[in-house]
Amino acid sequence: MPIVDPRTGEPLAADTPTSEAAQAADASMPEVIFDVDAGNIQQVLELSMQVPVLLDCWAPWCEPCKNLMPVLEKLAREYRGTFLLAKLNIDENQEIAAQLGVRSVPDVKLISQGGLVDHFQGALPEKQIREWLGRYFPAPEDAPASPEALAAEALAAGDAATARALYEELAQQNPQHYPYQVELARALVAEGRAADARALLDNLPPEERDAAPARGVRASIEFGEEAPDAEALAALGARDDSEAQYLRALRSVADGDYETGLEALLALMKADRAWGDDAARKTLLRVFDALGADHPLTVTYRRRLFALLY
Repeated sequence: MPIVDPRTGEPLAADTPTSEAAQAADASMPEVIFDVDAGNIQQVLELSMQVPVLLDCWAPWCEPCKNLMPVLEKLAREYRGTFLLAKLNIDENQEIAAQLGVRSVPDVKLISQGGLVDHFQGALPEKQIREWLGRYFPAPEDAPASPEALAAEALAAGDAATARALYEELAQQNPQHYPYQVELARALVAEGRAADARALLDNLPPEERDAAPARGVRASIEFGEEAPDAEALAALGARDDSEAQYLRALRSVADGDYETGLEALLALMKADRAWGDDAARKTLLRVFDALGADHPLTVTYRRRLFALLY
């Protein structure tokens, strides 16, 4: 899609610029990040003949724009000139915005060879922006891990406080990206703050609150409340009846030892399916919910459950 010069109404040049034009563009915009207006939009198109330009259309009154811009700036520096980041204030450049078809902001457009290649709207999370960029550019070899990856690694390593802090920052930067709030609730549960996690989940929109990820975190909270504490567990002694097996399985799940808990629940189901009104099978399904449909343990034990039932 050609871009039109708002001053003349003519399409901006899409031919390879002359060496003088290229030198002038390089001299006036040496950085990988710069502002765009009617005075330099022509140079932006000329630069796009040499290197792709990511055009961030934003407005001063737009809160999502304020959250997105630092992420784009960080990525532009990280990619070290693989693409340039041009920032267009649509309030000050309404004609250019109209020519570009900007209807709402933030609107990020990828321009190459003088034309529009792709775009996305809204303040996407950094992980999704990296995936979008990955369609067109190889990731830098020394790219740092994303905040999402760092948070997930911290949670897996048992560092709930670090995970919680990272998810808090992500949720603050992307308030409409509810998966961050669900993961924040998960970190709060791991940190022993079940009441705070439940309050966070309760405040989600209904469609998010009732979706599988949030149900899974809520199940984790419930397991922690239902499982026997250390004193009650010790009181079971050498008991090996169905109730004792079930309570030990609950404790394993509540402690995050999911494989042990799932194995115990499956064994109980084989030995005493009727106990507790089919409690073992029902609890297995709740653990699957807590882990998520794609978790390796869910896949494995759902298959084993199916084989046992049918």
